Amino acid sequence: MTMIKLPPDYKPSADEEYMNEMQLEYFRQKLLEWRDELVAASENTLQNLKENSLQETDLNDRASSETDQFLDLRTRDRMRKLIKKIEAALKRIEDGTYGYCEETGEPIGLGRLEARPVTTLCIEAQERHERKEKTQADDK
Repeated sequence: MTMIKLPPDYKPSADEEYMNEMQLEYFRQKLLEWRDELVAASENTLQNLKENSLQETDLNDRASSETDQFLDLRTRDRMRKLIKKIEAALKRIEDGTYGYCEETGEPIGLGRLEARPVTTLCIEAQERHERKEKTQADDK
């Protein structure tokens, strides 16, 4: 994919060809910025965990500190998983499959991608998955 320079105020529009070079570059930049923010936040969390390692002598303070650390670790794990999804989306941009449903091959849609740039399913496929999950949960 050739690198193109986006106008500073560019937003993808339904008036243009779906997943043209400008749209792909827009989402590539959006994903890269998001990944960089997550990596920085994850590094901050790790630094905080190192600095605040269980130094509390009071049992209540220690329990509170352990709870905070547990929540920080869960948040960091979520960030790690999201970074993996961002990497996968960047790979789809490179291989030309970004913006298309992995189940149906139909366009996912600009609005959906704007809201969730890592999504791999169109709204109909996502709804089918959610109904299936709900049905399976109800059967348990």
